[in-house]
Amino acid sequence: MKLICYSRCTTCKGVEKMLDEKNISYQLRDIKEENPSRDELKSWHEKSDYDIKKFFNTSGKIYRENNLKDKLKEMSLDAKYDLLATDGMLVKRPIMFTDDGEILVGPDVKKYIERL
Repeated sequence: MKLICYSRCTTCKGVEKMLDEKNISYQLRDIKEENPSRDELKSWHEKSDYDIKKFFNTSGKIYRENNLKDKLKEMSLDAKYDLLATDGMLVKRPIMFTDDGEILVGPDVKKYIERL
């Protein structure tokens, strides 16, 4: 499994703790240190069942300060990929890539781990 998190995010810390308690190995990538590229984001979105909005950290400071709730409605999909790739703090986390190829975002990560 691969897990993309932000080291100061309490939700991410909780997910890591759950994985550790279940002795599930995973690779960790800090989204602040290694921001996803536009191509990665596009690929993840296309391989998942999520709407692109699910990949935005809608509770984050950057999202709110830039009034992205309204701006996203008018943006093309390509422009949304470009925007997400500008800063890891815009991207919803955690993001998990399961061993069977599933991509999970946000609260779905915790739900998945609870079922293991």
